[in-house]
Amino acid sequence: MSPVFRSGLIAPAGVVGAALVTWAAAGPGWGLAVSIAGFLAIVAFHLWHIGLITAWARGPLDALPPEGRGTWADAFSAIYRRVRVRSAYQRDLKLTIARFREAAEAIPDGVVLLDASNRIEWANPRAHAQLGLDPDRDRGQPIVNLLRQPEFLRYVDTGDYGESVLVETNLDGARRTLSLQLVPYGIEEKLLLSHDVTQVELVARMRRDFIANVSHELKTPLTVIAGFVETMQDIELDPRQRARYLGLMHDQTRNMQRLVDDLLALSALESEHAPIADERFAILPLMLELSADAKALSGGRHAVELDLGRAASVSGSRDEIRSAFANLVSNAIRYTPPGGRIALAWRVEPQGAGVFSVTDTGIGIGKEHLPRLTERFYRVDRSRSRATGGTGLGLAIVKHVLLRHQADLEIASAPGAGSTFSVRLPARRVHPEPAADAAANGDAPTSTASPRETGP
Repeated sequence: MSPVFRSGLIAPAGVVGAALVTWAAAGPGWGLAVSIAGFLAIVAFHLWHIGLITAWARGPLDALPPEGRGTWADAFSAIYRRVRVRSAYQRDLKLTIARFREAAEAIPDGVVLLDASNRIEWANPRAHAQLGLDPDRDRGQPIVNLLRQPEFLRYVDTGDYGESVLVETNLDGARRTLSLQLVPYGIEEKLLLSHDVTQVELVARMRRDFIANVSHELKTPLTVIAGFVETMQDIELDPRQRARYLGLMHDQTRNMQRLVDDLLALSALESEHAPIADERFAILPLMLELSADAKALSGGRHAVELDLGRAASVSGSRDEIRSAFANLVSNAIRYTPPGGRIALAWRVEPQGAGVFSVTDTGIGIGKEHLPRLTERFYRVDRSRSRATGGTGLGLAIVKHVLLRHQADLEIASAPGAGSTFSVRLPARRVHPEPAADAAANGDAPTSTASPRETGP
């Protein structure tokens, strides 16, 4: 017999005992009256405690239990303990849910909870940014009513969610490529995960274009060489024709050699993870070298100007920086018609950054082409680029050299108005020379009247 049951029998047993004693002493009437009064008192006692527990249950959850008597005291205590355990469990559960929501909101990918009917239950802020879903406005809406891309609709209909699907979005004028995947969980519920793969797809497209362009750039000279070889095998040529064909074959071979050299240089720059050599070199002798190279490449067809600016030394790889600057100079010469002007300039800005610029009066570039100029093999005019002898890799090499030196490339151009390519080296890599040292070395003074060299 349980202790509660034994405790509950004490009061009825006492009433029965008192009734029997009264029956024996005063007669049956009084004994019955005592028993009725005793049991009524017991019922009133329990009803009172029931009222107490009812009022407590209807009150605040954190209210203390009422003071009970007898078995009710133990019952109140046991109920209160269970309520406390339950409340602690609910607090922990709410905390876990809150932390899960915080984590879901911090995830860089979009997360959307869908019910068994593919209706939206909740979405994190990233889903709003990527998919345009508002968790308050769109709650209860079928996801297929809001995401109408045909690829996604077919994906939902198939029911095969083992792989993701790529869709294009255009929110606020920004085109994105998103990877969407449905993940089943619970009872026919689903998670919709969205991941921005715009850059990944861009790199993949650039890789495909790169392979196609390399194949094309190599195929063209190889086709020319193969044609000349077949001609020389099949036809007896006089010495003059033979020399002409051999010269053309040599030109095509040289084009392929330049292409391979640029590919190797670009590959070395892209795979180089070691820090660059901390070499410190004077910039003005380099500017004089570039000016001489420009005049030699121009062959007197352009006016080449040189503005030396303030003398300074630069920290970094001289070979890499010279290669980048020389590519910009070469482009200016090749894309400027005869009689045009090429201006090379160096200056140190007040905040310490060093700027090398090449300005030409050439054909100019449309603004729609500017963001892609440093892509490998990107050409504004493919036929003109091939005629000028470029490999299509020069600006890609420039970009990687500047990245290794934490420098920026700025391009200002318009069709028919020429172009200015400026390289901005960070101040920590530029070390201006004091005026006294510059004068002693015969370099440019720091006054505003910088020496200017002009050549035909």
